[in-house]
Amino acid sequence: MCEIINDSALAYKDMIPADRWHEPYMPLAELQSEINRGVRFYGYRENDDRLIGVMGIQDVKDVTLIRHAYVRTKSRGRGIGRELLDYLNGLTDRPMLIGTWKAAIWAIRFYEKNGFVLLDDGEKNRLLKIYWTVPDRQIEESVVLANQRWNESE
Repeated sequence: MCEIINDSALAYKDMIPADRWHEPYMPLAELQSEINRGVRFYGYRENDDRLIGVMGIQDVKDVTLIRHAYVRTKSRGRGIGRELLDYLNGLTDRPMLIGTWKAAIWAIRFYEKNGFVLLDDGEKNRLLKIYWTVPDRQIEESVVLANQRWNESE
């Protein structure tokens, strides 16, 4: 999983602010910490049983967060992310939220194509402080998207 996350995260290297980038993007100890904090990871395996995509979910208060969604660089554009997202969406009846870097236009478009709506800055700031544990600098550089169940719960 760590290999896939770090391979895929290279797409952010020149997109996000330099003070937010580090290599590896997610060290193994950080991945283990995320798992210990309740992120449940699911994977997509290719025919030869090779893991090529991972996506996590985490129940926080009254919502489910999509966490750490990555597909191996060479395997992108084949619907793997959509399949993982659909699968995780079926695991919960809670509203779902996703946070990502605002410079990651491709990620934002992916979630919008899959039924998520980009929230305004005021709502984004409020939700990042309620449901995530991220520094203020990351809040400045992030966006939050919500699925239809979020709109229905409001």
